[in-house]
Amino acid sequence: MSVLRKLSCLMVAGIAVASLSGAAFAADEMSPEAIAERIKPVGDVYTAKDLEGIAPAATASTTAASGPRDGETVYKGACFACHDTGAAGAPKRGDKAAWEPRIAQGFDTLRKHAIEGFTGQAGMMPPRGTCAACSDEEIENAIHYMTDNL
Repeated sequence: MSVLRKLSCLMVAGIAVASLSGAAFAADEMSPEAIAERIKPVGDVYTAKDLEGIAPAATASTTAASGPRDGETVYKGACFACHDTGAAGAPKRGDKAAWEPRIAQGFDTLRKHAIEGFTGQAGMMPPRGTCAACSDEEIENAIHYMTDNL
């Protein structure tokens, strides 16, 4: 037998073996168990009723008892993003020259601009900055934290 013929026979035999093993592998992948494993949910969804008795629910009384956060906490949680970097023209904390014209307008104006938002020549302040969940008192506390020691 010629070398070419032997190579052809080996190639045909190899292809046949590969096809048969692939068919067996594919059959394993199509078993009901394999399909169920591939399509099973990656997690579970629970409702509040499912969790009753497992984790204590937060109540309004425990939240209210803690009171408003102090200015430093609010600042470090939200305000620092702009007031540490000067983003969007925000006066940096501790920069007396940048704060003086704003402070000269009075605390009520600072409070109003911080709560309602403001766009001026030097920059802009979105309503409540990046702290949509902050109370008015917490916003005031943050303003005092940034301006009291200038």
